[in-house]
Amino acid sequence: MGTPEFAVPALEILADAGYPIVGVITSPDKPGGRGLRQLMISPVKSFAQSRGIKVLQPLNLKSPKFLKELEELNADLQVVVAFRMLPEAVWNMPRLGTMNLHGSLLPAYRGAAPIQWAIIRGEKTTGLTTFMLQHEIDEGRILKQLEIQILEHDDAGSLHDRMMYAGSGLVLGSVDLIQSCKANFVSQDEQMASFAPKIHHEDGHIHWEKTYTEINNLVRGMAPYPGAWTLLDGLELKIYRTSVFSQKTDRPHGLLVFASKKLIVQCKDGELEILEVQLAGKKKMSAKDFINGYKIRNLNLT
Repeated sequence: MGTPEFAVPALEILADAGYPIVGVITSPDKPGGRGLRQLMISPVKSFAQSRGIKVLQPLNLKSPKFLKELEELNADLQVVVAFRMLPEAVWNMPRLGTMNLHGSLLPAYRGAAPIQWAIIRGEKTTGLTTFMLQHEIDEGRILKQLEIQILEHDDAGSLHDRMMYAGSGLVLGSVDLIQSCKANFVSQDEQMASFAPKIHHEDGHIHWEKTYTEINNLVRGMAPYPGAWTLLDGLELKIYRTSVFSQKTDRPHGLLVFASKKLIVQCKDGELEILEVQLAGKKKMSAKDFINGYKIRNLNLT
């Protein structure tokens, strides 16, 4: 059960290992392309079709029609990677239960956006967890975990890609343990729980009175999507890459300065260099190209 690219390596490694995949559950096709004139299929569906695997795309996970189709697959185990919340009638159906891959070291960063929030909050390590679904979201018994380093240059996109492939191996190892009856499940420590809620547009708003480390982490955690942002001349300016420039603190927060064709902005404890931007309605570009092509009227970012 999965939809985006993140879920494909896990499906592929299970199929390549010889596990009989009786079906794939993924999201319905969505309008896309120019003018939304063509139906776009999910990466998981595309892979499943290439291997001749049966695909179900329910609109409603509680509908009697879907539940009957799911029951007829007679799966021993369901594996969930980047799907949606499942009703109990679904996750409790297989005789061995339903295993989920989560992008954090549970119980840390439960929720929809663990990769982004780990970077935004300045973590140096994160990880992956396989666990068995139960009533409360991301609170099931843990099977296996793998620690992943967050590199200084990582943004949410690069960390996502590394975790995507590392996660597939964790999924295979976990299914092997379940299949061989060697699984040792461990309950989560509720006192260690933290949360990673869904990212909203306002979460990306840069407050320049914060430290350059906090702002740089926000930019990294929001890249490549949806992007951290500020207001320039009343227009939304997305910022995708920054780096520490100096520790000067003698200018107002949010003030833009041009230095040797570089775009510099003042933070609480120093200056950040802005490296890559996208003005509302324009393409993503380097700061140098932005300086050459846009005449800034107000040097104060808000």
